[in-house]
Amino acid sequence: MRAINARKRSALLAYLYLKAFHIIFVMSWFAGLFYLPRLFVNLAMAGEGAEYDRLLLMARKLYRFMAPLALLALALGIWLWLGFGFSGGWLHAKLALVAGLIGYHLYCGKLYRDFAARRNHHSHVWYRFFNEIPVLVLVAVVLLVVVKPF
Repeated sequence: MRAINARKRSALLAYLYLKAFHIIFVMSWFAGLFYLPRLFVNLAMAGEGAEYDRLLLMARKLYRFMAPLALLALALGIWLWLGFGFSGGWLHAKLALVAGLIGYHLYCGKLYRDFAARRNHHSHVWYRFFNEIPVLVLVAVVLLVVVKPF
């Protein structure tokens, strides 16, 4: 009987650590998803020169740092999903939103490359609206995970 309880306790502890690190890496990835488009706002307003180059360097470093955070968040999320068997409509909706975030992340890379090549096609106002997308997705994902409405 004690062996069964010890195994259950061990499995619960593993689940809780995985979940905690998944949340930590998701939060870290979102910090980048919130800040990088804000740098794009500033880049769109900056003229050529030292300010533009400094902002471009910041954007490059941030984008490179975000990729491992995203991969760790995704890997731990998949591990939780496959290892502990979540299911339901809420999960499908969450996965669709996560797929959208991956697309958003990759599109941020394209926007960065456009700035680096000096061929930005958007205004700072467009980037201000673009900057709000991850906020809306975060609200939706948290509501889906906590409430599990379907």
